[in-house]
Amino acid sequence: MDAFYASVETRDQPHLRGLPVCVGGRADQRGVIAAASYEARGFGVHSAMPTARALKLCPDLVLLPADFDKYTRVSRQIMEIFRRYTPVVEPLSLDEAFLDATGTERLFGDAVEIGGRIKEDILKETGLVASIGVAPSKFLAKLASDLDKPDGFRVIQEDEVRAVLDPLPVSKIFGVGPRTAKRLESLGVKTVADLASRERNEVQKRFGASGAWIHDLAHGIDPRRVHSQRIEKSHGMERTFVKDISDREELRLILYEFCEEVAWDLRHRGLRGRTITLKIRYWNFKTLTRSKTLEYPINMGKRLYSTARELLRRVPAGPVRLIGVQVSNLSDVREPAQNDLFDQGDPQVARPDGGDGRMERATKALDSLRRRYGRGAVIPASLMARDRVRDRASEGGLESEGQVP
Repeated sequence: MDAFYASVETRDQPHLRGLPVCVGGRADQRGVIAAASYEARGFGVHSAMPTARALKLCPDLVLLPADFDKYTRVSRQIMEIFRRYTPVVEPLSLDEAFLDATGTERLFGDAVEIGGRIKEDILKETGLVASIGVAPSKFLAKLASDLDKPDGFRVIQEDEVRAVLDPLPVSKIFGVGPRTAKRLESLGVKTVADLASRERNEVQKRFGASGAWIHDLAHGIDPRRVHSQRIEKSHGMERTFVKDISDREELRLILYEFCEEVAWDLRHRGLRGRTITLKIRYWNFKTLTRSKTLEYPINMGKRLYSTARELLRRVPAGPVRLIGVQVSNLSDVREPAQNDLFDQGDPQVARPDGGDGRMERATKALDSLRRRYGRGAVIPASLMARDRVRDRASEGGLESEGQVP
């Protein structure tokens, strides 16, 4: 979708059409831009930019708060349109997905015809404009969808791959970020054609396994299949504060709240994880991360917080502008976890079920109440001061649910 959040807002508020519109957090609360309309992009504004910087670039910027409930409803509409034409839909985010139309030709025509019909249905049923890319592989389809935005429809046939790829800057290759692009440029590699002309072994020797990957993509080779059930790689939460926080007790309280929220989401999704990562960003934008991998996967808030608190002790004190916690190395709760032959039931050891039986039963009972009466119906007593905590957090802060293509 094109500038999804901003497009939804201008659809619902037609008087904003043609204006530089952004969705994001307020500048006085250290907010960031979540989405920018193409009019705003014309001023150099883009997503993930601090709102204060965006307002300097575009003083007449129309800044709107995010309404993720609304965006999620619209996303479901769009995903349902996709599934009319194929059951093989791999969502990447609220506004983007891969589709495999193989086997649906007799019902709906070839992939190009299906792409056209989807684009028309989205406009008719949601009032939003989508950009469609049709190609033989994931990488090429994603590239095609980006080439003619906004309101694009681009098809890359097998015999057109070299003609499309060769003139593009090497940064268009998935996996080539700014640092890798600079390294490649120092080697005389500026375009995809330059990269494709190098020997694969040479690129792999300089860049490791990622070198082989980007060299394959430069040749249009991408064996990844479209999976209707994506595996979530990590789940977490982070916030930027309105004012820097130095009080360790307040940081621990905030961290405990995050751990309870993340643990609830993991249980709701039927997941548990072994690796816990703490992220801290100081007043001077210096960012530190600390991680610990547990013997067994967990999804209980208290156990998650116990590890996160330990990680917090390992970072220097100082004014903090952002704190976050992430759980990775995820697994399905239905997957069996191997017991330690020497585990004699020590209550301090995190066992495969994520906690002792009493904790698990109590958590299930509390989760039942939360599902019935809302997530805020039951909270730990130590978090009764959470309103004070949330007053310190930016409305523009972002909750991250890592999904890696």
